Amino acid sequence: MLISFSGAQSTGKSTLLKMWQDGVPEWDYIPEVTRLVRREYDLPINEDGTDLTQTMIMSEHLRNAFVKRDKHAILDRCSLDGLVYTHWLCDNKKVTMGAYSHARYVFDNTIDKYDLIIYTSPEDVPVVDDGERSINVKFREEIIELFERYIVRVSPEKLLRVRGDVRQRIDQIGLAFEQLGMGGYSPFTYNRSFFSSISSN
Repeated sequence: MLISFSGAQSTGKSTLLKMWQDGVPEWDYIPEVTRLVRREYDLPINEDGTDLTQTMIMSEHLRNAFVKRDKHAILDRCSLDGLVYTHWLCDNKKVTMGAYSHARYVFDNTIDKYDLIIYTSPEDVPVVDDGERSINVKFREEIIELFERYIVRVSPEKLLRVRGDVRQRIDQIGLAFEQLGMGGYSPFTYNRSFFSSISSN
């Protein structure tokens, strides 16, 4: 299975990914490609992304979708995220239409590769400055609006919207995994003691 979190900045994706990684370490966990591009190539990200930034990001999404794996994998983000942010950058004259067209091409050719996209609802999650993500509230709101426009392009059976606190979101994800036939690998079966210790706040 290839599963990805998706959503605007500061909506709890990395927190959930880290908790799943601690609970079920045998799976593959792929951190956010945007931060990877910033660290490894020293390219500007967020509102300052360029054509080169977005091309590198979409290339990582392309690789993550097609690389061969022998175990379940969970991504911090997917090509949906890359397309949404590239769209915003194009609307704000930060990147060219060529960059957007490339992002759309990658999205169109990878979206069916994901077995499940977990969309983290922005409600109940405050914006937190981690030194890398943008804390611009207007930027975040505009990104959320774009996600709502593009999320309809994901097959309903492959989309899970998670809401509520961390405990509730973990419960919703675990149920979805079991419905996908991954019950034997679900943290609720595999490492119940770890996940039962997560507080509701």
